[in-house]
Amino acid sequence: MPITIYHNQNCGTSRKALARLLELGHEPQVIEYLKAPPSRAEMRRLLSDMGMNPRDILRRKGTPYDELGLENPNLTDDQLLDALAAHPILMERPVVVTAKGTRVCRPAERLDEILPG
Repeated sequence: MPITIYHNQNCGTSRKALARLLELGHEPQVIEYLKAPPSRAEMRRLLSDMGMNPRDILRRKGTPYDELGLENPNLTDDQLLDALAAHPILMERPVVVTAKGTRVCRPAERLDEILPG
């Protein structure tokens, strides 16, 4: 199974995780999720694989989180998924998928939990 990284080049943690993968000889599929956001079904699968819900993956810093009122506990998962689809910058990063699991690799050392072999 190939390794996939949902990557933001402007994020130091994401760059660090990608560099580590490359240093270890992996050739991950790099998805620049700001340009090609995951579909709703793909986001649900990623969240399920991580045992998370949409609120768990929301990023506040440097995003429209506050302006969108996403702190509202009455928002449904579907509403949060809509916000993620409309504003992919809200997704915490990087998300890395390997045969051993899927993780938000923040800090980048979390990558070690799912590295193959």
